[in-house]
Amino acid sequence: MKRLDGKVAYITGAARGQGRSHAIRMAEEGADIIAVDLCADIDTVCYPGATQEDLAHTVKCVEDTGQRIIARTADVRDISSLERAASEGIEMLGRIDIVVANAGVLSSAPVLELDEDAWQTVIDINLTGAWKTMKAVVPALVERNQGGSVILISSLLGLIAFPNIAHYVAAKHGVTGLMKSLATELAPNGIRVNSVHPGIVDTPMIMNESILRLFTGGQSARRENAEALMINGHALSVPWIESVDVSNAVVYLASDESRYITGSTMVIDAGASFPIKMR
Repeated sequence: MKRLDGKVAYITGAARGQGRSHAIRMAEEGADIIAVDLCADIDTVCYPGATQEDLAHTVKCVEDTGQRIIARTADVRDISSLERAASEGIEMLGRIDIVVANAGVLSSAPVLELDEDAWQTVIDINLTGAWKTMKAVVPALVERNQGGSVILISSLLGLIAFPNIAHYVAAKHGVTGLMKSLATELAPNGIRVNSVHPGIVDTPMIMNESILRLFTGGQSARRENAEALMINGHALSVPWIESVDVSNAVVYLASDESRYITGSTMVIDAGASFPIKMR
């Protein structure tokens, strides 16, 4: 028996990166998937958005595991599109047991130089989008009255600070607070709520010129050069972690193995939050 047999997971930002990895790993463990993504560029974000082709590839990857998947274009800033995806998913797959609020974006500038639109976009997608995902999908878990698991993808920067991305830090701290409030409110329904806090992950959000410069202190915008520089930020000798490392934590929190874990913050950062790195 697989760890998520018979369950259905609703995942935002599922077209590529961490979201695709979560969908694949959960499918490998027996879950059917409702995958949503905007599949469009965003004006204030410095790297291209996912595409319809990316979402189609996620569908293929999940289907290759033998599990079912429904993929829909939806914007986490638009609650009606999230609700439609949830309703269609329930109609076709029968239920929702797991919600993974994964969608997020990143841009950078010193806090006093941040453009208002850039600030608002990150807050709207990373924080308000997580709340709208909860509003759109979690009532289905409450109505079924059979428990469930809600997982919010925050960040290491939802627990600590980093310069030049105040809007991202603020949004991810907000996601952490949202998780704690939801864990308190949904516990009587047997629904567990936890957050996952990755450090630097090898995804398109990080592997672009602007963000590589941010994390290397402006020294490099090239992946091969950034790798050597970014190792110094971790206790373990790795420059970044892989999406599957985050997905393995998501699977654990979605499974009955974590049946008494709620209100927790799971950090996966290769020791980046340690104050001292032994080099």
